[in-house]
Amino acid sequence: MISSQFLSALIVFPGSMFMIASLVKCMSLSRGVPDDMKVKWSVMTFLVLFFTAGYLGFISIQLLNLTFPLELLTAAVFLGGAAFVFLVMQLTATTIQEYRESREHISEINERLSTRNKELGKEMAARRKAEKKAQIRLQHLGTLHTIDLMITSNLDLKMTMTIFLEQIVPQLKVDAAAVLLLNQYTQTLTYGAGIGFKTSLIQKSKARLGTGLAGVVAMERRMVRIDDLEDPELDFVPKSLVSVEKFRSYCAVPLIAKGEVKGVLEVYKREVISPDEENFDFMQALAAQAAIAIDNATLFNELQTSNTELVIAYDSTIEGWGKALNLRDRETEDHTQRVTELTVRIARIYGMHEKEIVHVRRGALLHDIGKMGVPDIILTKEGPLSPEEEEIMHNHPMYAFEILMPIAYLRPALDIPYCHHEKWDGTGYPRGLKGEQIPIAARIFTLVDTWDALISERRYHQAWPSERVAEYIRERAGTHFDPNLVELFLANVVLK
Repeated sequence: MISSQFLSALIVFPGSMFMIASLVKCMSLSRGVPDDMKVKWSVMTFLVLFFTAGYLGFISIQLLNLTFPLELLTAAVFLGGAAFVFLVMQLTATTIQEYRESREHISEINERLSTRNKELGKEMAARRKAEKKAQIRLQHLGTLHTIDLMITSNLDLKMTMTIFLEQIVPQLKVDAAAVLLLNQYTQTLTYGAGIGFKTSLIQKSKARLGTGLAGVVAMERRMVRIDDLEDPELDFVPKSLVSVEKFRSYCAVPLIAKGEVKGVLEVYKREVISPDEENFDFMQALAAQAAIAIDNATLFNELQTSNTELVIAYDSTIEGWGKALNLRDRETEDHTQRVTELTVRIARIYGMHEKEIVHVRRGALLHDIGKMGVPDIILTKEGPLSPEEEEIMHNHPMYAFEILMPIAYLRPALDIPYCHHEKWDGTGYPRGLKGEQIPIAARIFTLVDTWDALISERRYHQAWPSERVAEYIRERAGTHFDPNLVELFLANVVLK
């Protein structure tokens, strides 16, 4: 049977092992204890050592059956235990205090971090917004640059306006847009171009200055924005356009260039237009560019019209000179017209460019303008001319040169008036040019003039049959006429 002393020693033995382990742990942790806690830690380590010694002493007394007052040992252990508990509570209180302070500190840090995170979130949102605005502005600049290139490279008003609207509709995020052009004479706005409309109603747009939305915009030279086109108080809104197209909001700006209203830019949306001031500023910039494009195209068209009218006036004047020369020289009235038309036709068959043919035509019309310097007595003489009179007559190409050379507009047409009496073999006048020294226009005209002179009835001879004229021209190929042109000419005149 196991004695109570052995059993009590056996029960206390595990506790002594825990105490030894605690002692080792206390000693190993002592190096990391803060300075203000080292004294307490040392006392606690000493008490652990004391308890360890008490445990071991109790086991020794029980196993060796030593005589020792256990009451005294128990009392000492109780006293040490109380001191140990007190120290543990002190250290625990300190730990709890530091833990609470740490938590408060962490809480403050977390709160500051949370506040900072919110601030960073706001900053990031602001930065994203700024980046988005920067991207939009970059897109706007790209659009403005594209429109600039379009304005400088294209002067067709309809095409310019169409391309312009194709650029701005996606940038402004609207559904449709139109340009109304102002007629300065009638003071009326009419449709110029449009995009995004489902019907053709916009093309019927017409408004006088001061009437309708567009008329008010043009008259007052200011932007007009309507958020709700269905407002019954807006009695000047085109109800048919709104109801059919289902537009909800509207904005228009005047197109002003050089201080003059050129038209109105209208944009429509089937939802409410967002009040984005930057978009409205961009729309104003677009309107300025559109006005410049309209002004440039209008000026170009007016210039083209003026040039066309001027060219027509010049050509009419030249034709009038030709008819006057015919009458003075007692030629048939349509001689100049006939030789001009035939010369132009042969020049085209030969392969001359249209720009050259313009000058060929004018030269043919003015081929005898030099005869203005020949006295009437010689020009209208019935019989043959004397040698002196022939010499004067032979000067008329020189007179043509002197008349036309100072006129820059007619200078390119000089080849025929100046050289149509030159001959292929160099025996012509006034300069005795030979072969290909003679301008091609003059070589063609010489054939035409000879042909028309011989097949037409003149005061000094009867009209020849075309076969006889063709034979006459063939006989003089290589002497009077360019041999390379003779067959080409006859093939396209005799056989026609």
